[in-house]
Amino acid sequence: MKRNGRRSQINESIAVSALLMAALFLLPLLVVVPFRSSLFGREDPVDETEAPPPPAPFASGTLDAARPLRVLDGEAVVEMDLGEYLVGVVRAEMPASFEPEALKAQAVAARTYTLYKLQTGGNHGEDIDVCTDHTCCQAYSGEESARAGWGENAGAFEAKVEAAVRSTDGEAILYGGVPILAVFHSSSAGLTRTAGEVWVNNLPYLQAVSSPEEGTRIPNYYSRAEFPAEELKGKLLAAFPEADLDCGLEDWLQNPAADSAGSVGSLSVGGVTVKGTQLRSALGLRSACFTWEVQGDTMVFFVTGYGHGVGLSQYGANAMAAAGADYREILTHYYTGVTVEPYGG
Repeated sequence: MKRNGRRSQINESIAVSALLMAALFLLPLLVVVPFRSSLFGREDPVDETEAPPPPAPFASGTLDAARPLRVLDGEAVVEMDLGEYLVGVVRAEMPASFEPEALKAQAVAARTYTLYKLQTGGNHGEDIDVCTDHTCCQAYSGEESARAGWGENAGAFEAKVEAAVRSTDGEAILYGGVPILAVFHSSSAGLTRTAGEVWVNNLPYLQAVSSPEEGTRIPNYYSRAEFPAEELKGKLLAAFPEADLDCGLEDWLQNPAADSAGSVGSLSVGGVTVKGTQLRSALGLRSACFTWEVQGDTMVFFVTGYGHGVGLSQYGANAMAAAGADYREILTHYYTGVTVEPYGG
């Protein structure tokens, strides 16, 4: 009996040892199995990074915020204050890479142009103040589209534009105490042009002044346009139907006369005297500062600068800012006899 009992105890010890060995072997598997799918990539990893917060909306200064606007944007009329509108205009009208003082000058010019439109009735009747069409009012860009175009510089550029508008809150360019027609253009050919030489009315604050932009640093400052004889004839007769072009190509354009800025003030098109600005529009040239020559059966135009050439030159303003001028100095240089100050009218 004792021998059988001892054998039974030995068997029990062996069984317990086996169970312990099995437990030691299975325990790591019990820990690993619940995480097996993640270890072997069967579940997508959790992205614990937080999305950056959206940028805070622009807050206008006190004076700009007090001027509500009804802005025609495509088919919709959007209500915003003057400061919000100006941020969109500066985004669209001047490269945000420009000097801060140049951007301030642009902001004040755009504000002044808007105030002039409001005081003279604008182009849209009683229910709309301004629009976002640059051929009618001023160009305009929303923040989303501007940021998409700016790419990695979006945050810095948006901050510069908003600062230019906010830091000049309510300031306008005044002549005789009222806002002026503060027109502007991209780049001139060393001198801006007098309003009366470009349009119908001469304005005392829109006179020819020097402009220091460096053409070699400006994209497409020098441009070239070519027109085969038949294409050119069609464009000229469409714009000037009384022109007589029954002669050699070299005789179609005659007697160019320079204006005070050195641009083409007037010339003869088939015996009809027209302004250089009119020919520029008819042919889609970048400016009225041009020369031409006949090459075989083609007329080639060589053009300097971009825009109508009146008022503020944007690239000239940037050059002045880079040389140390502040926005008030820039504006009083390009607009003759004016003051720059807050306007509450």
